[in-house]
Amino acid sequence: MTADQAAGPDSAEHVPVVIVGAGPVGVTAALLLARHGVRTVVLERHHDVYPLPRAVATDDEVRRILQAAGIADEFAAVARPARGLRLLDARHRVIAEFRRSPQGHHGYPQTSMFDQPELERLLREALARRPECELRGGAEVTAVGQRGDGPVRVAYRDDDGEHLLLADAVLGCDGAGGLIRDAIGARWEDLRFEEHWTVIDVTTKAAVRCWEGVDQVCDPNRPATFMRIGEDRYRWEFRLGEGEDLDAERLRELVAPWIDISGSDDFHVIRQAQYTFRARIADRWRRGRVFLLGDAAHLTPPFVGQGLCSGLRDAHNLSWKLARVLQQGGDERLLDTYERERKPHARHLIRLAVATGWAMTGGQDRAAALRRTAVATVCRIPGVTGRASRDLGRPLSAGPLTRRSRLGGTSCPQPRVTTEDGQHLRFDDVLGDSFAVLTAVPLPPALRALTDGLGAQVVDVHESGDDGTLAAWLRAGHADAVLLRPDRVVLDAVPAGGGDFTDTAAWAPLLCTTRGPVEQPASTPLPRSTAR
Repeated sequence: MTADQAAGPDSAEHVPVVIVGAGPVGVTAALLLARHGVRTVVLERHHDVYPLPRAVATDDEVRRILQAAGIADEFAAVARPARGLRLLDARHRVIAEFRRSPQGHHGYPQTSMFDQPELERLLREALARRPECELRGGAEVTAVGQRGDGPVRVAYRDDDGEHLLLADAVLGCDGAGGLIRDAIGARWEDLRFEEHWTVIDVTTKAAVRCWEGVDQVCDPNRPATFMRIGEDRYRWEFRLGEGEDLDAERLRELVAPWIDISGSDDFHVIRQAQYTFRARIADRWRRGRVFLLGDAAHLTPPFVGQGLCSGLRDAHNLSWKLARVLQQGGDERLLDTYERERKPHARHLIRLAVATGWAMTGGQDRAAALRRTAVATVCRIPGVTGRASRDLGRPLSAGPLTRRSRLGGTSCPQPRVTTEDGQHLRFDDVLGDSFAVLTAVPLPPALRALTDGLGAQVVDVHESGDDGTLAAWLRAGHADAVLLRPDRVVLDAVPAGGGDFTDTAAWAPLLCTTRGPVEQPASTPLPRSTAR
């Protein structure tokens, strides 16, 4: 059945945005769009939480995205900061250690462990509180199509029969085996990694030898991963041989380096599943007003903990652009920048994960020992492990919405600020959902008119109420001012002593800044001056 055959036009329901898939990526996209006043309907074929592979790690940038989605404090209550990643040899001796800071650039621990069902619960509770969002469970999408510039037609069925939605845009968050990728004619590009692993989630109050970070065992015969997820929650991952399965005795042997479970009844396997880890990326992420996000667009082996993180970055990148086009007259070309910005970054992280899988967990060829020796040698070079950690958050490539400069394409830091009424808040909570200009100098009239056209807040970094982080960041970037997008990425900068942005003509037409000031929701007032 095609979308055109699902129902007649009289029975079609119009919705601004339809999101297919109610996993963390789809629900986060709905929450972010709601912040901009965009109504969404989220279609999920399952009645309950979608049984996807469970993520357990996130970074500080993604915790900032969850803050934008409105669940920062709730997630903090279920997240556990981690110390980083250790590479161990087959005898569990440390090859290298990648430390992660308890306070990252984005205002959160650089690595946090969590239980994905807890995250999904928090996101769905937040979704239920938003009048702009509606979740329809038990809704199986059967067809998606768009004719020319007309609305996207989404056919689905549930217990009540067949239905048709007419949408201004559709976000495909339906995973690796979903329908939306096929609907836009996208194909997988294979990045040449495929391994079979078993994932085991355990609860125990017994003594576990744990350094409060992730262990990556670089054993070519049995590569493994171990991490602590919660107070009494742990995860082990082991690569499987062809046709291999793990019985209770073999599992006891494999976990023995961390815990002795012989004769103990306090070791409960709450979930054990086998997965095939693959590295793939879709050759196209958009056709018309239909977009791919998350696992529908890219598949990442889990070795650097960036699979779910990449999907949430997709949602953050696209949501404000789509809202701008649908509600504020943004140019359709604005939507082209989604794939242009996100695809290279996703590809980079996939390659980094593949390199980790082959070089750090040993691989399966005769050069494995040489690679492990090389890794250990390189990691002894001062600063290498720190740079490797920072490489997860590399700047977006230069483009229409990320002008080339020292700060272009990077995210601004997020310090705590003290407001006029004495509140101590994270910086993004003060800025709200609008564009913003951070400046160390008075803005000339032309720049002030431009910021008014964007509806941007103007923040004097010397009076921001922070600890000096923002002013120091501008100085280090040789900038007098920067223009921040709603996702807090630097769009353009005023070079030190320059007096104007570097390339307004490239981005202003996409944002339609000539339409006059854009009314924004009220935000918390910044201090006029704050003694530190």
